[in-house]
Amino acid sequence: MSGQEMIGANPSVNSKWNLRRQTLAIIVISVLLLAAMTVSGFLIENEKLSVNLEARNSSPSLDHLFGTDWLGRDMLARTLKGLTLSFGVGLLTAFLSTIIALFLSLLSSWNKKIDHGVTWLIDLFISMPHVVTLLLISFAIGGGFKGVVTGIALTHWPSLTRLLRAEVMKVKTEQYIGVSRQLGKSRWWIACNHYLPHLMPQIMVGFILLFPHTILHEAAITFLGFGLSPEQPAIGIILSESMRYLSTGMWWLAFFPGLSLVIMVGIFDLLGNSIRKLIDPFHGQR
Repeated sequence: MSGQEMIGANPSVNSKWNLRRQTLAIIVISVLLLAAMTVSGFLIENEKLSVNLEARNSSPSLDHLFGTDWLGRDMLARTLKGLTLSFGVGLLTAFLSTIIALFLSLLSSWNKKIDHGVTWLIDLFISMPHVVTLLLISFAIGGGFKGVVTGIALTHWPSLTRLLRAEVMKVKTEQYIGVSRQLGKSRWWIACNHYLPHLMPQIMVGFILLFPHTILHEAAITFLGFGLSPEQPAIGIILSESMRYLSTGMWWLAFFPGLSLVIMVGIFDLLGNSIRKLIDPFHGQR
């Protein structure tokens, strides 16, 4: 009997295979959508963002799908540029937060005192108001791109660190770790050859799931005026500027950029959950 006939004869295996294919399809579609949203921002020329007073305050139409603002700038072009900028900030801050989480989780395996210190640091940052801490760090550094990246990176690592530390503590009790120590292997060698390969699935999924949080918080603090400079077409700046014109009926200035941001965040969340389901199909059943 061939492999395909065995799969067809076993409903349980067939169901798992169909679920796996659906998950893979969701991952591929999510990646393609994110790539399209991001790359399109790079392809937009600066002329699309230029002022055109003759077309100002235009509602959505075939010429301007997202309408135009009070300076006649095309809102579709500004939104796509803003999403590209948010993607870049989210990529950088999620990467930095993941590096911090990985470093602290590996450091906790050193000895009990350092582990207590890492645990205390995690509890300290989790107990503090998240957005307030982010605003204070960003404001202290002077705002702008550097302030946003630093503030988000320093406030989004605790949850992932707690997860990775728990995995490190579980692996630390395994017999092969003790054998490696008896053979004289250094802590660095054990971390790179035992802990790190075991943590890679959690790191990858955690990195992707950090993305939605970093993008939303970048937009939030930029909206409040503590983030990116007004010259940059960030989604937070677009939403902040649109607030003063909503009362005049120009609803499209906030609706389409906000909806686009929600869609991007939702796709990232779907992508992360799908990858987690692919790596660990029994995650939701435990």
